[in-house]
Amino acid sequence: MSIVTTHGLQAFYGDAQALFGIDFRLDEGELVAVIGANGAGKSTFLKSLTGLVKVPGDAVRFDGRPIGGMPPGQIVKLGLAMVPEGRRLFPSLSVEENLLMGAFAGRKGPWTLERLYRMFPILEQKKRNPGTALSGGQQQMVAIGRALMGNPRVLLCDELSLGLAPIVIKEIYDAMPTITGEGMSVIIVEQDVMVAQRVSRRIYCFQEGRVSLEGASNALSREQISQAYFGLEAPAAEGAHA
Repeated sequence: MSIVTTHGLQAFYGDAQALFGIDFRLDEGELVAVIGANGAGKSTFLKSLTGLVKVPGDAVRFDGRPIGGMPPGQIVKLGLAMVPEGRRLFPSLSVEENLLMGAFAGRKGPWTLERLYRMFPILEQKKRNPGTALSGGQQQMVAIGRALMGNPRVLLCDELSLGLAPIVIKEIYDAMPTITGEGMSVIIVEQDVMVAQRVSRRIYCFQEGRVSLEGASNALSREQISQAYFGLEAPAAEGAHA
């Protein structure tokens, strides 16, 4: 059953159109990757889901309910939370205070400080440190934990691996089965195509604000993805929809 869908989603920044008719679905308990080059519309897509970019109500549905254009705070309370690109931690707050900020919506669920500290033990060791005094990978763990503290039904992750060492990227993505294990659905925006294909069930490739390829991650070839990524026409394949 789909928990997030978009139909003909268009998005604008003033007179400039950024998204052109995006049809998308995320099923319950599924991890879907959105890939594409810089400027393809990936971050705008996530912002449209979370109310940061205003779109028509029926263009985005959460659990069957139109939510396009709702205030971001209201969308968070419904159960969507985002890990933003660049982490965006509060520099004046400690690691633990940053994590607790994620619980402001008051949603009940399995994610607590104790559980986060079991998943990312380094955060408990550094819980009194300023959030922005940590390494890039540790800050990313704080940003993920802050979103999870809201006990969302859908987690949106924008460029988790950006600027991180491969060993840190692996550690972060190794936590995803724990996150999705209780039915949480996840959308990751990711420039590293190999990582995206490895961790996701399905992939959407965006090119210039449009879906250029969609299919099961294990059914798409590197050639198909490369052609869709750079805006070339890819040959059809089983499980793929260009």
